[in-house]
This record gives sequence, C-alpha cells and structure tokens, in this order.
Amino acid sequence: MSEIKPITEKLDEKIKKLNSSRVFKKITPKGDLSWYIKWAASAFLIIGMMLASVNLFPYNIMVASVGVFGWLIVGMLWHDRALIVLNAISLAIYLMGVIGHYFQ
Repeated sequence: MSEIKPITEKLDEKIKKLNSSRVFKKITPKGDLSWYIKWAASAFLIIGMMLASVNLFPYNIMVASVGVFGWLIVGMLWHDRALIVLNAISLAIYLMGVIGHYFQ
C-alpha cells in the first residue's frame, strides 16, 4: 500500500513548470466597459437585496432592475446567451412588478 504524501509544491510553482499561457488566461475581460458595468450592476443587485430584506417595496425592485439591466448589457457585450436570457426575463418580471404596483 502506498503512503499518501503531503503536497509540498505550491500551485504557482506547478503552473510555472507547465510554461503555459493558457493557465493564466482569464475568460472574462478586466478593465474594459463590461468590467465596470458588471461590478456596478452587482452593487445595484446587492443593494436591491438589502432593500428587500427590510421590505422596502417597490424600491428594492427598482434598484435590482438597474442591476439586472446592467447584467443584460454585459451578456450582450460578451455574447453570452445564458446571461441575456436570464436577465431579460428577470428585467421583464421586475418591470411587471413595478408597473403592477403603480398602475393597479
């Protein structure tokens, strides 16, 4: 039976040994327009959740709608169909809630 030895080599050392640029490459861009939109949209979504937790309707939906709209834009910039579909449907649902609140 072989003995299990602890890992002594660090991940950075293993990656360096591979000598591959693929390992370091990120899929999502950093520093471009989509990067700023996704972080701003994420902040709006978190604030919307905080407003929902203290039951500040319809403000929570309005703020979250801005975040969802931002992520919809990011999905379009990235050509990511899953983000587009999810956030387009979410935006429609949120907007129906706001419209229902003010016009019913």
